[in-house]
Amino acid sequence: MTDFAISPEVLRATIAETLGAKAKSVTLALEEVTVVVGAADYIEAALLLRDAPGCRFEQLIDLCGMDYSDYREGEWQGERYCVVTHLLSVSLNQRVRLKVFAPNEDLPVVDSLQPVWNAATWFEREAFDLYGIVFDGHDDLRRILTDYGFIGHPFRKDFPVSGHVEMRYDEEQKRVVYQPVSIEPREITPRVIREDNYGGGLH
Repeated sequence: MTDFAISPEVLRATIAETLGAKAKSVTLALEEVTVVVGAADYIEAALLLRDAPGCRFEQLIDLCGMDYSDYREGEWQGERYCVVTHLLSVSLNQRVRLKVFAPNEDLPVVDSLQPVWNAATWFEREAFDLYGIVFDGHDDLRRILTDYGFIGHPFRKDFPVSGHVEMRYDEEQKRVVYQPVSIEPREITPRVIREDNYGGGLH
């Protein structure tokens, strides 16, 4: 079992008390604390998690976007786009997961965490590139994985698996060119094994 400076249960209670009404929920599962805050309280909650004596999450170690539109086969009833941040407290040997949902699905916008943890810079660019989540206040918000001519956001659930265009090197033009996707979409049906005792099953 991991040695913590404080137990996950105490940490959950401390975070809940520190954030107060700014936290929509503070839950504990598998010794990990998850905090959900509203978009309007995102920055203030992040500052409290970084600076409050019982928290001291000095480092941002990961940030990503999420698209909940097909979560649990469509059972999800909340906002579609979420930003998930993982924070580390070296002082307490603890981690916390901070989640915020963008209130507008058509133009998902949340505040940038750059002023709080500058490590957020490239992570937020990635979430913008792949999910189209806009980080208000980010000083260099541009694509980081796809190329400059790319259209759309490939990790959105409604983005086609084969994409919209493909590229190839054109010998005549001596450059890379775009063209419509040549792959035909198809339904992949898994093979169903109906043989008795397939794979040496028990008799």
